Amino acid sequence: MLELKAVSKWYNIGGNKTYILKDLDLVIREGEFVSIMGPSGSGKSTLLNIIGMLDDPSEGYHYFMGKAVHLLKEKQRSQLYKQHIGFVFQAYHLIDELTVYENIETPLIYQNVKSSERKAMVADILDRFQMVGKKDLFPSQLSGGQQQLVGIARALIASPRLLLADEPTGNLNSKQGEEIMDIFKKLNNDGVTIIQVTHSEKNASYGSHIINLLDGRIQPS
Repeated sequence: MLELKAVSKWYNIGGNKTYILKDLDLVIREGEFVSIMGPSGSGKSTLLNIIGMLDDPSEGYHYFMGKAVHLLKEKQRSQLYKQHIGFVFQAYHLIDELTVYENIETPLIYQNVKSSERKAMVADILDRFQMVGKKDLFPSQLSGGQQQLVGIARALIASPRLLLADEPTGNLNSKQGEEIMDIFKKLNNDGVTIIQVTHSEKNASYGSHIINLLDGRIQPS
C-alpha cells in the first residue's frame, strides 16, 4: 500500500543541514495497524506528515497505492490524499464556526459529493458514533472526547483506505482515550489501515507492530 525509500527531511540552518529524518525505508501493507513511537524530536510527526502528503521529503521516494507520489503534481497529490487518506490530530482541528454536522460534512463538499448523498453519509456516521443529538452543537460546546470523536468521524466520512492519527488521545483522559483506541481497533478489524503516532505504550499495543524512531532513523526491532 505504501513504501518510503531512502527518505530524508532536513532544514538548512546557518548553512548546515539539520536532519529531522535520515535515510528512512518503510513498507506498510494494507490492513496493518502500525504504531510509531519515539522521544520528542525523533521525527514522528514529520514522518506521519510525509506519509499523509502534508509535507514533502527533502529527498527519497514515496509510493502510495501504486503511484509515485514524489513525481506527482500538487493537484494530483491532493486528489490522492482526499480520495484515500483520513487524518486525526491531537488538537482536533475542528472549525469553530461550524456545527458538528458541518464539520463532518466538510470533506464531502471538497470531493463534490451531491447534497442528498452527503446528508445520508453524515446521518449514517452520526448514528454510528451516537452523536445525532449533538449535530447542531459547536465544538466549544463539546468535551475533549466528543471533539475527538467528531474529528474521527470527519476523517472517516469519505471511507479512507488509510487513517493517520497523530497523538489521537493526547488531550483526553484515560477513559476517553480507551474509547478512541477501541474505535480504531474496530476500524482496523473492518479493513482500514491505521498508522498512529503515540507516546503511550498502552495505545501502541493496540497495533499489529511498533516502529521505534530515534534521531530520525528507524531502530531495529
